Amino acid sequence: MSKADAVRGLTGTTVETVRTLDILVNNAGIQFTAPMEEFPAAKWHAILDINLSAAFHGIAAAVPQMKKQRWGRIVNIASTHGLVASTHKAAYVAAKHGLVGLTKVVGLETAGSGVTCNAICPGWVRTPLVEKQIDDIAARKNISQREALKSLLAEKQPSLDFVSPAQLGGTVAFLCSAAADQITGTAISVDGGWTAQ
Repeated sequence: MSKADAVRGLTGTTVETVRTLDILVNNAGIQFTAPMEEFPAAKWHAILDINLSAAFHGIAAAVPQMKKQRWGRIVNIASTHGLVASTHKAAYVAAKHGLVGLTKVVGLETAGSGVTCNAICPGWVRTPLVEKQIDDIAARKNISQREALKSLLAEKQPSLDFVSPAQLGGTVAFLCSAAADQITGTAISVDGGWTAQ
């Protein structure tokens, strides 16, 4: 996912093999946390390559085929961190803000073509990335995993519950349905109230 040619090649191979490209969901992501002055340049580049540039290359390769078909759906899985910031996440926040901006540009450039591009901005989803953050909180505060989990949710997500993969999948399915034909260039928060604060 960090190699431009490989991402574009994946899209090209799909079109050659299937002869169509209807839906592209950009969902690759990595994370690293450190204070700004300690943030390694290599981590910065890796996070931007995978969290932002991979989506750019996939979209650039997909749009011509989707325009030719006069139909296509591009859904970028961004993050609440595409809308708001948190400390120690410089690269992740920058990449996800960039992904929301890219979504807007593509939405404008494909408007009226039958192609839409939208971003979904999930709050906390219980992924391996979040599990590591729970582990780190537990170790740092010397508390149980359960207490760390509650602490993590209470800090940002008013619903005090994780967003589920099924909920995100349902949001993707909605954006790919006819009901969403006129939704493009937007970011939809699925975050238990995080960004409403």
